[in-house]
Amino acid sequence: MNHTQQQSYDAIIVGAGLAGLSCAVFLSQSGKRILLIEKNAELGGLVHSFNRDGFVFDAGARAILGVVLNMLKELKLEVEVVPSKVSLGVEDHIILIDDASSVMDYRDLLKKMYPDRTEEIDHFIRAMVKIMKLIDIIYGIDNPLFKDIPGDKSYLLKELLPWLPKFLYAMNRMEALSEPCEEYVQDLVQDQGLADIIAQHFFKGTPAFFALSYFTLYRSYVYPKGGTGAVTEALAKKIREHQGEILTNTVIRQVQADRQVVVDDQGMEYRYRNLVWAADLKTLYDITELGSLSPAVKRRVEDRKTQIAQGKPSESVFSLYLGVDLPVDYFKKALIGHLFYTPSRKGLGSIHRNELTQLLEKWEQLEKGEILSWLSRFLKYNTFEISIPAVRDSSLAPEGKTGLIISVLMEAELFKKVDASGWYEEFRIEIENTILRILSESLFPELKDRVERQFSFTPLSIEKRVGSTDGAIVGWSFQAHIPVIDQMRKVNQSIRTPIPNVFQVGQWAYSPAGTPTCIITGKLAADQIAKKDKGRSGPG
Repeated sequence: MNHTQQQSYDAIIVGAGLAGLSCAVFLSQSGKRILLIEKNAELGGLVHSFNRDGFVFDAGARAILGVVLNMLKELKLEVEVVPSKVSLGVEDHIILIDDASSVMDYRDLLKKMYPDRTEEIDHFIRAMVKIMKLIDIIYGIDNPLFKDIPGDKSYLLKELLPWLPKFLYAMNRMEALSEPCEEYVQDLVQDQGLADIIAQHFFKGTPAFFALSYFTLYRSYVYPKGGTGAVTEALAKKIREHQGEILTNTVIRQVQADRQVVVDDQGMEYRYRNLVWAADLKTLYDITELGSLSPAVKRRVEDRKTQIAQGKPSESVFSLYLGVDLPVDYFKKALIGHLFYTPSRKGLGSIHRNELTQLLEKWEQLEKGEILSWLSRFLKYNTFEISIPAVRDSSLAPEGKTGLIISVLMEAELFKKVDASGWYEEFRIEIENTILRILSESLFPELKDRVERQFSFTPLSIEKRVGSTDGAIVGWSFQAHIPVIDQMRKVNQSIRTPIPNVFQVGQWAYSPAGTPTCIITGKLAADQIAKKDKGRSGPG
């Protein structure tokens, strides 16, 4: 599309990840003239699939929560999904998280691993079940945000009104469980290894209510036929059907807030009535020029910029991608499609906390061998998320072969230190080969000798492709002050910015972040713009 200067839009959305796509589709559906701008050639951000030599891999999200599709069902998206069962394993013990009774299977697994801790385990499981029941209440009905409440009296009277008191009760209880998961678990479980096995596959400092509710959420996972990118494709199709414009390979270099103009990397200008920022929030404040706006507005924006700059991005992820000359059935012995696997019951202990902090602080004094020794232990006792797309959709790998995605949480700062020291590629390959060796010695004995294609994404490559500070995949770190709304009862306020006519959506707008957050904030911004511009016709 060849744009001329000063084209005007009711709304410009910057960033075509799930939040930007959701906002754009709801705005275009309401009749607004919109432009969705994306820095990459492909859409979707972390909800994107790609093909390598016949193997289809997912770039970010490994599955989709059923609640996400429920939120979008009013759009009549043409996305076929299949169940995406989640398994959880420690050493040679693996359970399937299939229904509400699976939590008892989890209890039994832990007792096999730690037979002298049965009373503590029972205590922990009782606490976990209580949290799961709260989440069942929260997601007990279709989200009211996506319902035509005035036009659906049955929903209002039979579902929404009876649910509201339960919802408020659950919200109060959940907010009381906002302490870090590790601390919450440690109060219930004294054995460090057991506490690690429970908590270490969550981001550091994840609120207890969010982490320990995941047994409920795991049961609702679905997988789109064709890969998670099928959701992105369906959203983009809907935007175009409603005459929305999508512009790719375009980077916004400047926001001129006083003129309500964005400027791209080619110097092209686009005028907006409303701007929705669905990209990295630090970038928004770095590139915004306030010009002739009032001193009061400038002070508010500068104060907000300072708060955002002080926020710490969450951990990122290292993902190893393998194309393997082994049939899918070989892997079905261990997983149905999505597995969280810990090769050793010992747990990470302080390896990824105090030891990592000291390693980064003393980096210049350390030999390469000391760093690699730490890396070996870090990977040996860690938890891996293993996803196999072809288990859920056989068309996603060549016949008789399998594609695997193996991920582990890692800090971007570590990779930046290595990169500055000049051995980034060596470090990356060392991680790849160590993961491959660990899984070949434990879960998949034939794996190492049957690899045909091998590559990886690091926090730095994620940061470069997605544009997310430090390659963060769930927004703000829980280990530092969170500079955005972090209470569900206040989520309606999360889209606001002090910059006139500018909204924020996505993983940086609300914490804790995930795919539901992206869609909810996208819808909230679309609704706010529609309400604000009601009665006005045409962009300008």
